[in-house]
Amino acid sequence: MKREALLLSRRYAIAAIGLGLLGPRATPAAAKAKLGEDGLYQMDWYLESFFDLSEELTAATAKGKRFAIIWGLKGCPACKRMHEVHLMDPGTEAYIRDNFEVLHLNHIGARTVTDFDGRKLGEKALGEAYGIRFTPTIQFFPEQTTGLAALSGQAREVARMPGLLDPAAFLAMFRYVREKGYETAPFPDWLKRQV
Repeated sequence: MKREALLLSRRYAIAAIGLGLLGPRATPAAAKAKLGEDGLYQMDWYLESFFDLSEELTAATAKGKRFAIIWGLKGCPACKRMHEVHLMDPGTEAYIRDNFEVLHLNHIGARTVTDFDGRKLGEKALGEAYGIRFTPTIQFFPEQTTGLAALSGQAREVARMPGLLDPAAFLAMFRYVREKGYETAPFPDWLKRQV
């Protein structure tokens, strides 16, 4: 299993080199991660939300962006790394900020969120309904809400990042969603074709 993970990591790195995603960056990221009172890291470009997923998805699409949810947890070392390393890369931060509306939810939070089917759930219950098991997990949704209410949980997603990928693969996953790579191949296969 460890060997398979290493090989997959190498494939991501090779693909990233081919995509020009690795290499020195000349300018710092435009935003800084801030630790909120709830213990979650926040970027100033994350959505300030009324926590209605259908409304957020519709608004993102109207702006020409995709909608994603990042699940975080207080004290999560991978969440900290994502905010202090991955999202501090200026190319990564700019790509995500320019192409996605991101809602950051707390894996054990209690804020009420209206799901695509109209159900109102606390963050923790919503995460359980979607099978969120790790932080950070990033859920990516389709461009339209049509048909989402009839589906449940992960069937509503077009892609998912369960856990933190290396920086190059992290950015590649956002490109995969933005470019609708999920319509043609699973992420690892799509990524191999990018080299």
